[in-house]
Amino acid sequence: MNDDHTEHEHAGYDVYVLAWVALLILTAVTVTVAGLHLGKLSVLTAVVIAAVKASLVLYFFMHLKYEKPLFRTMVFVTLGVLVIFIGLTFTDILYR
Repeated sequence: MNDDHTEHEHAGYDVYVLAWVALLILTAVTVTVAGLHLGKLSVLTAVVIAAVKASLVLYFFMHLKYEKPLFRTMVFVTLGVLVIFIGLTFTDILYR
């Protein structure tokens, strides 16, 4: 049986543990920032931290790091459009 799939060398457990620790630290930062009551910056800060956490999950745990460049580009363009729509929604709500 001939498969067109090629085996990639995936990262070792140390990379996954470091990504997990980074996610834990970012979660702690999110909780800390939520308690600071930054006003209008609270939402922006939470969204930026969530985007960084989502990027870590996509890149390492969902193996986006090992995908072809075209697929990675399609994922990032889709996420970029989503960010634009969410940003425009927040802008509308902010200036009501």
